[in-house]
Amino acid sequence: MVQNLSQMDRLYQSMIEYFAGDPKRIQHFIKVNSFAGLIGRMESLPEEQLIILEAAAYVHDIGIKPAESIYGECGGKYQEMLGPEPAAAMLKECGFSQEQIDRITWLVGHHHTYTDINGLDYQILVEADFLVNLYEDGLSEDAVRHAYEKIFRTESGKRICRIMFGVS
Repeated sequence: MVQNLSQMDRLYQSMIEYFAGDPKRIQHFIKVNSFAGLIGRMESLPEEQLIILEAAAYVHDIGIKPAESIYGECGGKYQEMLGPEPAAAMLKECGFSQEQIDRITWLVGHHHTYTDINGLDYQILVEADFLVNLYEDGLSEDAVRHAYEKIFRTESGKRICRIMFGVS
């Protein structure tokens, strides 16, 4: 690994290596990270919270590999259950503080839970993941509208969803 990379770039590279041979998963976390960062900046998220959000967006699906290995499938609950441990190890190796790791792994362990969302970082992570999944899964206009009404809360996330999918 290149030594002069930033902490976030080391994490980015580590996730590419983690999902080696699986370009779909790599493309997914890159897109979620991009939307999360944009929405976070549009919502004026404080710098520390933005760092946590962007790191969480990179590692949010890290539980897929252990879920597939153990259970033969990668449903959201398995990802939440099995993601925090490998995420913590990777984040530590990339130089994140324990306080950052604690929040990031908590987000990883809840990113498929859409009730009792506590914190703007959590809300934005969910919205960014939805923006990417709605497209990647080819969901219907009705499904997009339902997600828009039930999931999206930030003005920035709503705006991107309206523009991207033509939701009115």
